[in-house]
Amino acid sequence: MAKGVKARKPAAKPDSRLPSKDDLLAFIAANPGEAGKREIARAFHLKGGDKIGLKRLLKELEEDGSVDRRGKRLHQPGTLPNVVLTDVTGRDADGELLAKPVEWDEDHGPAPVILIVTGRRGKERAPGVGDRALLRVEKSTEPGPDYNGRVIKIISKTAARVLGIYRALQGGGGRLEPVDKKKLGSFLDIAAGEEGEARDGDLVAVDVLREGRFGRPKARVRERLGSMTSEKAVSLIAIETHGIPNAFPPSVLAEADAAKPATMKGREDWRKLPLVTIDPPDAKDHDDAVHAEADSDTANDGGFVVTVAIADVAAYVTPGSVLDEEALKRGNSVYFPDRVVPMLPERISNDLCSLRPGVDRPALAVRLVIGKDGRKKSHSFHRIMMRSAAKLAYAQAQNAIDGVTDETTDILLEPVLKPLWAAYACVSKAREARQPLDLDLPERKIILNADGGVDRVIVPPRLEAHRLIEEFMILANVAAAEELTQKKTPLVFRVHDQPSLEKLNGLREVLSSLGIDLPKQENLRPANFNRILERVAGTENAPLVNEVVLRSQAQAEYSADNYGHFGLNLRRYAHFTSPIRRYADLIVHRALIRALGLGKDGLPDAMTVPVLNEIGAQISAAERRAMAAERETVDRLIAHYLADRVGSTFTGRITGVTRSGLFVSLAETGASGFVPAATIGKDYYAHDEARQALIGAATGESFRLGDTAEVRLVEAAPVAGALRFELLSEGRYLKPSGDSRRGKRRERGTAKASSAKSRVRRSKK
Repeated sequence: MAKGVKARKPAAKPDSRLPSKDDLLAFIAANPGEAGKREIARAFHLKGGDKIGLKRLLKELEEDGSVDRRGKRLHQPGTLPNVVLTDVTGRDADGELLAKPVEWDEDHGPAPVILIVTGRRGKERAPGVGDRALLRVEKSTEPGPDYNGRVIKIISKTAARVLGIYRALQGGGGRLEPVDKKKLGSFLDIAAGEEGEARDGDLVAVDVLREGRFGRPKARVRERLGSMTSEKAVSLIAIETHGIPNAFPPSVLAEADAAKPATMKGREDWRKLPLVTIDPPDAKDHDDAVHAEADSDTANDGGFVVTVAIADVAAYVTPGSVLDEEALKRGNSVYFPDRVVPMLPERISNDLCSLRPGVDRPALAVRLVIGKDGRKKSHSFHRIMMRSAAKLAYAQAQNAIDGVTDETTDILLEPVLKPLWAAYACVSKAREARQPLDLDLPERKIILNADGGVDRVIVPPRLEAHRLIEEFMILANVAAAEELTQKKTPLVFRVHDQPSLEKLNGLREVLSSLGIDLPKQENLRPANFNRILERVAGTENAPLVNEVVLRSQAQAEYSADNYGHFGLNLRRYAHFTSPIRRYADLIVHRALIRALGLGKDGLPDAMTVPVLNEIGAQISAAERRAMAAERETVDRLIAHYLADRVGSTFTGRITGVTRSGLFVSLAETGASGFVPAATIGKDYYAHDEARQALIGAATGESFRLGDTAEVRLVEAAPVAGALRFELLSEGRYLKPSGDSRRGKRRERGTAKASSAKSRVRRSKK
């Protein structure tokens, strides 16, 4: 029996052939999130050819929706894993705390409720309502909540400071409309004299003075943050609503300020190697440097030696320190158009661990030997002292290669930059052979003006310099994962599961409507998707196909259990190259230090696979939190940017189709807004999920995912980051789907009811 899987006597006898599907489902239910094919085979004493039959049975259970798969682990649909990140949502009638999972697929019904239980002696730290906590859960056998959960760790405590919009009242004082209504539910009263310098409509920070049992809570304005039109206010909303730690505790800052520069003790001296950093022009920290040269080994003629050096954060942030605890709490840095909420204080990230030109800096480096076919032949890790030869921007390096040098790049072109590009040309051969998923999804960047508002939205060019750094970082990450796997040292992998059968079936239906076949083979690879993407490149269907292929993919995460990275088409992958901004990378650095005997500040023995899995769940949630905050900030900024353009028309593309309407993203800014179904034309539009379209029951006029659409801006709500559009363009014409019952019912009475039940007509140009 695999360690950690509950002992359960299987129904099948040891000498029997295959267990029944009911036996398999019972075993999976008894071991949620811990049962894989290997564990099942051991439990049911299956060997040899029986394992092939077991694989077939499990595939059938997955296809009919009886089980879900996460990597190599199986579980019942609509159930929770043993360890889950939750939000504490309230109390029951007995005053016991209740929680719900942070992530839940609504297709399986409402999110389950978890009763938080504590030990008899009350030694566990108790969370409060509004906190986020990591729980170990088990199915409840009593009436009431679905699960019982014990606190493993409290991720965040409810902040005493609350953000909101100040609404002034006649006679003095006012009310606070909380930005995060989930936390406080309604307005807070601000008495006359407690409003400070706040003006009506300002974003303010307040202290909650009393949360009485009767009446609304009271508050005092602590800080006027300014007009809601400022970018500072917009990013603060995201920070508050997502509970992102924003201010470092004094103890953390004190520990960072007390840190001394690392010495040469235990390090190799690589200060003469001309490593260079290549980053965005506005980067404040530089944690990765690269170098390449032709391999002098005659046995590797045409090959290269590529060096990737990464700031040695582990030398300053040691296990169990307050810096370490704060870094884990944050999980990663969060990037907004006007600011960065860093994982580590500036003393560490922008000073001691920033690979500045001409300054000695400690690093963990990997030397990669590349064959002439572009494949990695070998690698070795080293703890070094380096001295960066130059700090370059992407465009600056690219310009030099393209023939336009400057004072810095002129002397670097021949000895440093050209070998880097030659090595990149070599490793590109292996990348093309590997065929990672190659989606064409341009990223937009907001450019702010001097006042902190949106000046314009651009799509930065994708340079070869970007791809060079990206490919070298991937090589370094692979080497780290391979090294630690070979040394049997626990680590946190970066994993990306293959698409679920449910999502693949949905994708297959959409592609079929375009006359494109998706193979029904058992194990699809990224190359299968790439061939489809190549087929539609440059056609009107390209945006649609890129969008639906993206939506079919699973979400990447961190886990101590490796099940590969589907998107990159790699068996082993870990994040090693950004320990300044990702806690996962710091774990990998410590694991390498431990595995290779590079110092006493490596991964502690207490960091076992179960513990690392808990950390993986925590930092995966922090990553998703950061992504949501960054996305919402952009939405709010652009909503404010477009607020004075209500009534204007725009060209966009349909990026979402639901029963209630269409989501349209504008070509000019990438902003997304909603078109309510009730405002589309005069027909009744039924949702055809298979074709990702709204289709008129009488006319067959359709609006499909990926279609170009002209819209008029009707409303912009900056605080919510919401836009509402009116659709102006006509749709294409499709035959209504035969399985749309609502459409059929409507079709019978179309002639009689079209006038009485007509929707708001589209305005015509």
